[in-house]
Amino acid sequence: MTALDELVQLFGPPPARELSPDAWTEVEGYVGSALPGDFKKFLDAYGTGVICEELVVFHPRGSSPLLARMQRISESFGQSWRRDPAEYPFRFHPEPGGLISWGYDYSGDEHFFWPCDPDPDRWKVVTNINGTDPQVFDGSFTQFVLSFVQQLRDVEPHHGIDPAALEFLEPEDLNELAERGEIGPVKPSFEPF
Repeated sequence: MTALDELVQLFGPPPARELSPDAWTEVEGYVGSALPGDFKKFLDAYGTGVICEELVVFHPRGSSPLLARMQRISESFGQSWRRDPAEYPFRFHPEPGGLISWGYDYSGDEHFFWPCDPDPDRWKVVTNINGTDPQVFDGSFTQFVLSFVQQLRDVEPHHGIDPAALEFLEPEDLNELAERGEIGPVKPSFEPF
């Protein structure tokens, strides 16, 4: 079973979508390369949306087009990000080998592809954690998403609530918060927008 198959099991079947055979042409022209195949398959299947109410991804033909986001992030990061290569080892597209934006999460992290190999299916995912040091994920896009979802599922039952507040809450209150999804593990989901 592929990582994409696992995501379909977690999120359910993708909605019916009308695909355009040239949807990726303009984006890949901007990047100067094909993009990872599993990334394109996932986005062609599910479209622009939010994974587990946290991770936002963009399709070229979505309500917020991928190319516009790539260009905006590339420009803002390329102009304002750290200039000392010893302090921050990555550059941003369109510089050769520069990071290519594909999404962000509501925690303030930006997510990029690092074109570190001629084969796009071997590119790594780099996460810029809240504007600090980057983390490199050595795996495909879909493997990254599976890992991201698993981290959200592997939290304590009272995750998301101030520990000092726990002594003032009744078990019924905690159950209600958990049922509404305000605390505890996150249920795998994909919400298109």
